[in-house]
Amino acid sequence: MSAIRGKKKNISSWRLFDLNSLLSAFLAFCTLGLAGRVQTTRDDVRRFPDGFLFGTATASYQVEGGWDEDGKSENIWDYLTHTSPCTISDCSNGDIADDSYHLYKRDVEMMRELGLDFYRFSMSWSRLLPTGFPDQINEGGVNYYNNLINEMLKYNIQPMITLYHWDLPQRLQELGGWANPHVVDWFGDYARVAFEQFGDRVKYWMTINEPREVCDEGYGDVNLAPLLDSKGIGEYMCVKNLLVAHARAYHIYNDEYKSKYGGEVGIAFSARWYEPASDSEIDIQAAEDFTAFTWIKYVHPIYSETGDYPPIMKEKVAAKSAEQGFFRSRLPEFTQEEIEYVRGSSDFFGLNHYTTFLVYRNESIYDANPVPSLFDDADIGSYHHPDWEETASSWFKVVPWGFYKLLTSIRENYNNPPIFITENGFSNRGGLQDDDRVRFYRNYLSAMLDAMDEGSDVRAYAAWSLMDNFEWLSGYTERFGLYEVDYDCPERTRTPRKSAFVYKEIVRTRALDLDYEPDTDVMTIDEGH
Repeated sequence: MSAIRGKKKNISSWRLFDLNSLLSAFLAFCTLGLAGRVQTTRDDVRRFPDGFLFGTATASYQVEGGWDEDGKSENIWDYLTHTSPCTISDCSNGDIADDSYHLYKRDVEMMRELGLDFYRFSMSWSRLLPTGFPDQINEGGVNYYNNLINEMLKYNIQPMITLYHWDLPQRLQELGGWANPHVVDWFGDYARVAFEQFGDRVKYWMTINEPREVCDEGYGDVNLAPLLDSKGIGEYMCVKNLLVAHARAYHIYNDEYKSKYGGEVGIAFSARWYEPASDSEIDIQAAEDFTAFTWIKYVHPIYSETGDYPPIMKEKVAAKSAEQGFFRSRLPEFTQEEIEYVRGSSDFFGLNHYTTFLVYRNESIYDANPVPSLFDDADIGSYHHPDWEETASSWFKVVPWGFYKLLTSIRENYNNPPIFITENGFSNRGGLQDDDRVRFYRNYLSAMLDAMDEGSDVRAYAAWSLMDNFEWLSGYTERFGLYEVDYDCPERTRTPRKSAFVYKEIVRTRALDLDYEPDTDVMTIDEGH
């Protein structure tokens, strides 16, 4: 899942703000006003192009449950939630979660009710390979994923599989995880097993979900497992290994399976839009720098003509490292061979998007505690405008025009790649009459259509999420589902929200009608879809 949907500290507690800089940036933004930044509201019925695909998404640890059943071994979230349960805001875990391990047929029934073209889910590495290595392929895990895939295909719902969605086998983490260069081989072996077992039926593959969250939040910070808090070092070790590991899986498929199965392999980036807090050149450059340090550092090596990290990032980290007494840059360099190996290693651009931040230059942000960190390297501060609509997640405000600007930027800077929106959704505290979520989907889809009208090559859209699930450090306190899940019920009853009925109509008509009001009495399956 995307942008971090786990428990977040307030931005002011992440780092030390220069309050004068923040105040001046805020006043400059208010002077500029919001009107010029927001896309015009459209009241007409807007149609999606022929062949556009609609789906929903989930992740293995968030929905499967069955945490130790049928040969599955421990992953880093099992370990975290069992050894330090109240690191999670409600002291919960994913041991049962939505129990999709046993209720997969109900999940597919929900997909049929919505009329989906595809369903994006992730595989659990430790369910498929309990040792983390291919010496033991777990029959129970193979059977589960075969059953789910075959049940979907029975109803012409295409599986879109993510190989890694944050749940590394704990045994591999104890060997260094994504900070160990050998993870390239480990991940390549895992990918080959998945391609071999399921590639005859799966045409869409994603290697890794949200590299920024894996590295920046799990290795450089304490917002996701394994909570290493190795600021300014751990995330940079992770980023290089992760990108080469992604490329390894891509090339394995491209060289060994593509001619046989004809599928596609991509990666699901998470990207927030970073808007300059003012029209000053200083803040404009700050927003560009922060973009480079967050999601562009994963995109540029794959999609740019030159490959490698963004130049500004390499320059800044090297300069800061020298100032801090390091003998070399804290950002590990790619060899020329690795640059070529990673460049071009994606058939489509997977994009998870949720929110926007305002960014300003603040070179004194770490003066009181000058330790290495990504934020210190970038010299920035960021915040949300107080007038933006809130969600249940502290990191997440509703800013549809940011989605439009993000898609436009990708089109203009990376030669308009084919884009799959692999996550986009809204969090609240629950309830079936979720008009806030309905409004979110309509506004974000409208912003997406604005970008498509101008030429952005968006081909698919996955709503996050099919159903409520374990939201990482926030546990079950934040709800993203089109279907509400009753966690007090052993059967984990799934009930469609109003947003499910609205999304069903969008999928059925291939159109966005802002005036549509559904009859929410009964959700039925359209057998004619």
